[in-house]
Amino acid sequence: MTTTDIPRPADVDSGRRVSRKRSRKTATGGLRQAVSATTLLWIMACLYGFPVLWFVLSSLKPASDLFSYPLTLVPHNPTLSGFRAAWDSANFSQYFINTAIVCVITTILTVGVSCCTGYALAKYDNRWLKAFFLCILATTMLPGEVMLAPEFLVVRNLGLYNSFAGIILPAVLTATGCFMFRQFFLTVPDELVEAARIDGAKELSIFLRIMVPLSRPIMLTLAILSFQWRWNDYIWPLLMLNDPNKFTVQIGIQSIVGAQNINWSVLLGASVISMIPLIAIFLVFQRYVMSADINAGLKD
Repeated sequence: MTTTDIPRPADVDSGRRVSRKRSRKTATGGLRQAVSATTLLWIMACLYGFPVLWFVLSSLKPASDLFSYPLTLVPHNPTLSGFRAAWDSANFSQYFINTAIVCVITTILTVGVSCCTGYALAKYDNRWLKAFFLCILATTMLPGEVMLAPEFLVVRNLGLYNSFAGIILPAVLTATGCFMFRQFFLTVPDELVEAARIDGAKELSIFLRIMVPLSRPIMLTLAILSFQWRWNDYIWPLLMLNDPNKFTVQIGIQSIVGAQNINWSVLLGASVISMIPLIAIFLVFQRYVMSADINAGLKD
């Protein structure tokens, strides 16, 4: 004779109550973690955004209100006179054209060279490549000011002084770009490359048709960073350029600063104008910076 244990209604109800309490505790704990993380992010955003907000709003103040006491965040009489004076006092249109030429060409070359270098360092097993990668990383351990003198001598001896090429070429190969692409290509399964080789694809075809499309998020990320680096670069163009018609935006802003006094209203207006292209670039391309599906061409 066999017997079966039939759960009693009381046991069933108690089990349901326990499961409900656990689900409520889990939901409550997850909500608390989400709220705490969101609160921390908002606090950090306010801490980083407040100086920028003060800077932008100060550019709308007249020169007489910038240092008035007590200090105010919102301008009482907002004006665009600082922007007009900054644009009229310097040849900003030429500065923008010069900087755009330098930034666009440097960004394209940096992304292309870094992509090729990163792929070679990640997918080819050679001790000389490993040594070359260590040499590239070693350059990040040196301050940029230490490398200014030898770079200047090399560029001058090549006859590239006071030219855009003298600004562009030394900035093409960056350790950051090579490291970004190398780390990304290491995450790409080797089976994907081997499958392409079995199908008869050449090495150049594998790189251009498979690796380059997969690395689009990294390319866009590095393009944004490279454009920002070159747009904000000040020391190297200041050393290399001697012709005012070839000055970049940052040198143009520095030329506004007088030897004895500083017109802060004009300087703030010029600084805000120089920020507009960077903000526009980021807003346009930020939605393209996404995760890549590197397993799209593989089957289980």
